[in-house]
Amino acid sequence: MAWMKRIFLFMAVNFLVVLTLSTILHVLGIRPYLTAAGIDYGNLMGFCLVWGMGGALISLAMSRMMAKWMMGVQVIDPNTRDPELQRLVQTVHHLARAAHLPAMPEVGIYDSPEVNAFATGPTRSRALVAVSSGLLGRMREGEIEGVLGHEISHVANGDMVTMTLLQGIVNAFAMFLSRAIAFAIAQSVRGDREERGREMSPFVAYLIQMALEMVFMILGSIVIAAFSRYREYRADAGGAKLAGRENMIQALEALRRTFEQVETAGSQPQAFQSMKISNRPGGLMALFSSHPALEDRIARLQAGR
Repeated sequence: MAWMKRIFLFMAVNFLVVLTLSTILHVLGIRPYLTAAGIDYGNLMGFCLVWGMGGALISLAMSRMMAKWMMGVQVIDPNTRDPELQRLVQTVHHLARAAHLPAMPEVGIYDSPEVNAFATGPTRSRALVAVSSGLLGRMREGEIEGVLGHEISHVANGDMVTMTLLQGIVNAFAMFLSRAIAFAIAQSVRGDREERGREMSPFVAYLIQMALEMVFMILGSIVIAAFSRYREYRADAGGAKLAGRENMIQALEALRRTFEQVETAGSQPQAFQSMKISNRPGGLMALFSSHPALEDRIARLQAGR
């Protein structure tokens, strides 16, 4: 029944997002961008910014709650008497103080055989750091500290906000360009067909728009993934500074040893894969990978970069 609850929550959240963005459009006075005189580029730009940026920002604002709902993250009480969980919380808080975070992040655990961890949250003072039960069961204390240092570096660097803004900009550009180009194509075809008394079907025009939007989103995803890989290198360097270079290297080597043993693809919602410490790039899909290869990350740390 857990999966039914997650589907219901996903649908409910999307309904609320659509309702919220529709209300914002109304309040801002942004009207339909297609008029009898043609396309209103001002309204089109406003429409794309609200839907592109608004959806990304709402997702960021709800990221901690969504992680708890969709991934079953259980927040650990800082006063827990479980020695292993208490040590985990204390390690995160120690690293957060070393990174000069304005507030201690929530610390959580989720039930999964994968060896992974992630950080999320709308601001540096409202973050969540979560680890899998598989990570706690398979990694040594120093390796866990390296992983946590990496995640705290993401929080300290503001990576969640930066990636959200970048995603919102890509969304807005993809929506704007696809609609503008589709309208231009429709007008051109309509001009040719008017002589024959025929017009382009609205459905065909819509298909052109959707195809263009898909192409632009794919191209944008390559840019987002490239920046995400850069932030992973930076978080590795930050983790080495906070937890010690040797702990960070050992953490990545432990991930490399266990990664082939645990199937992570599709085990959790794809939206959370980019926030984790590792995923599995390969072949052409490496262009779309949010993380560099573990071998490259280890080599960089060993070279002191």
